[in-house]
Amino acid sequence: MPEPLQVVIVGGGLGGLCAAHGLREAGFGVTVHERDPSFDHRPQGYRIHLDSRGAGALHACLPPRLYELFTATAGLPSRRVTIVDERLRELHAVEFGDVSAGGDPATFSASVDRMVLRQVLLAGLDGVVRYGAEFARYEHEGDRVRAWFADGSSVAGDLLVGADGIGSRVRSQLLPHARTKDSGIRCVYGKTLLDERIAGLLPSRLHEGFMSVRSGRTGLALGLVRLREDPADAAARLWPGLRLRWSGDFVMWALTVRVRDLPGIDADLSAAELHQRVTGHIATWHPDLVALVAAAEVDQTFRVPIRSSIPLAPWEPSNVTVLGDAVHAMSPAQGSGANCALLDAAVLSRSLHDAVTAGTPLVSAVGAYEQRMTGYGFAAVRASERAAGTSGGLLSRIFGRLGRSP
Repeated sequence: MPEPLQVVIVGGGLGGLCAAHGLREAGFGVTVHERDPSFDHRPQGYRIHLDSRGAGALHACLPPRLYELFTATAGLPSRRVTIVDERLRELHAVEFGDVSAGGDPATFSASVDRMVLRQVLLAGLDGVVRYGAEFARYEHEGDRVRAWFADGSSVAGDLLVGADGIGSRVRSQLLPHARTKDSGIRCVYGKTLLDERIAGLLPSRLHEGFMSVRSGRTGLALGLVRLREDPADAAARLWPGLRLRWSGDFVMWALTVRVRDLPGIDADLSAAELHQRVTGHIATWHPDLVALVAAAEVDQTFRVPIRSSIPLAPWEPSNVTVLGDAVHAMSPAQGSGANCALLDAAVLSRSLHDAVTAGTPLVSAVGAYEQRMTGYGFAAVRASERAAGTSGGLLSRIFGRLGRSP
């Protein structure tokens, strides 16, 4: 029996880990190389919204019990997007009918704790993921490709996948002409743990789904994360031996502001200083919003510059490819980034599986994947840019796409 094809994945985020599962399920050998020393080394966001794209990809890639663990530890269904002003007066809303957070990926629409999901995706990958592996470059060796790392180590495979984020070094070598652009917008993320006092501050509509607070050119996103089942209990039931870390239900908030509207936001600020800038910026807003942000876990406040990829013309496929933010980074305004990264993983896994089954060349499968991925990926980039530049009714109509595949 021939040796299985070996895939080297650079980047152990959501897309890279989902791809690792999908490729292993398809019979490929996989290694994942992550530059961070651990999965929780740095803040990477708290709440993400997954719809049918992300849930469908996880359903396609994960072992059934692990997919069940994902749905058990997801949040409650997101049935509404509400847009309010800074005094919490409702401006617009979109309601969704046939949505769920259960086993059917076609109707899935729910918030997910990013760190819990990452831990779920790490289950079953013992010995596959290597931390502290900073990718440096790759070189072709005949029909194979070798990835080199900063510590001088290397690993060879039949395919190299760059899942290493917006600053992707794999993309920089593969597509040196690829560029990202700075939107001039900064997003400051924070989380406030949910207790009885905080629960009393929450707008009632927040229990039904995402809320966007609009005040001129400034926005404050609010997302309640209340999981369907305690992660420890769900793991004990579905994946014994897995210990899922979870700090409890919380509200994710994210201030979105233009650099020119909040001077000094790009300075080298500590978490406490960032939090202070946010509380000062919204000091005249509704007292419940001010109190909610003031009660945050201050040390977990962080800033993200919003950049997006400039769509590319098709390129010649090879045994090196990219997925997720490494190729189609986008504004979070439409909630598509994580969904597209997971979808990439599923499309790549299926394309490679079908090629091996049919006996077609690996590079042809990569080309088929890239053609489809750039189609929906760059469409999502453009839609997210439009969403980031709008408010009110236009924003709500864009959010109306949540839960529908591209």
